[in-house]
Amino acid sequence: MEVLELIDKLQFTHNISAEEYEFIISHAEQMHIDYAAKKADHTRKEFFGNKVFIRGLIEISNCCKNNCFYCGIRRDNKNAIRYRLSPEEILQCCKNGHELGFRTFVLQGGEDSFYKDEILCNLIEEIKKNMPDCAVALSLGERPIESYSKLKTAGADRYLLRQETATEEHYQKLHPSEMSFSNRMKCLENLKALGYQTGAGFMVGSPFQTEENLARDLFFIQNFKPEMCGIGPFIPHMDTDYNNFPAGTLNQTLLCLSLIRLANPKILLPATTALATISSEGIPLGIKAGANVVMPNLTPISVRKNYSLYDRKAVTGNQAVENIEILKKQMKAIGYEVVVDRGDFLRNK
Repeated sequence: MEVLELIDKLQFTHNISAEEYEFIISHAEQMHIDYAAKKADHTRKEFFGNKVFIRGLIEISNCCKNNCFYCGIRRDNKNAIRYRLSPEEILQCCKNGHELGFRTFVLQGGEDSFYKDEILCNLIEEIKKNMPDCAVALSLGERPIESYSKLKTAGADRYLLRQETATEEHYQKLHPSEMSFSNRMKCLENLKALGYQTGAGFMVGSPFQTEENLARDLFFIQNFKPEMCGIGPFIPHMDTDYNNFPAGTLNQTLLCLSLIRLANPKILLPATTALATISSEGIPLGIKAGANVVMPNLTPISVRKNYSLYDRKAVTGNQAVENIEILKKQMKAIGYEVVVDRGDFLRNK
């Protein structure tokens, strides 16, 4: 099959092989990327119309016990300026966001041992008590299933845990030996089993990534069927082992967004900050390629720049909460509407 035929097949069956994903990736030219975006946009509008959901991103801590080779907040980065938000500060961020119209908050951070279950459960319960119309999403890394269960009981609705790569050999090149590919995948399975709206995801163009690796990532997302998927281009950080590797490309990231939308039509798919970092037009292009979520940053400005997973992170552009009205105008200009909505996964549609 030709690339266009495979894109059509994916649109109508939502199911192609890993080898077919690899063929698309290895042969895609600009016309194919544009074609996939057009098909993905049509598919997304079938389920969501022109709605773009906003999530209030709160980066609660850049302290992390892990030492991932590509990450700017890795444990051994002595140049990182560490911070940790208190539960009271996090709750205030949510209250500020609620006044601005946010109905989902994403608490994201490194694997920081300060945030034990009791602290997080109390915080989630307080958010829900003060803002019962809101959803709480967590992105706090690997935890035991008992912890995930307690957080779910406390009121957490969603959990995002990127697998980063669906190939174990590649995973081992990105992470230290004490981190386990099998445990990462088991955590994802546990989250789904507990009833979370579960998010997975991967980096596009990460160090040592082959076209086969990227195809396996797309194939994994197709078959795992997460309710959410966060992807973005790899961007190097100066204080990591992989500071000299090239960044992932805009076009390949846009193609992956489109293919994910075609494989999983109802998925909640962000146009990420990393996409905005590599291109000033990254957010609108991501939306037009099939994304339907934007995550403006609610983190206090005083520490926002310190949540530095990669260099040149965009923290003051249209994806910053201070410019929410600009973002709305930007979306309107390309035919989309930012809506005040929890934006839950459409299980029954």
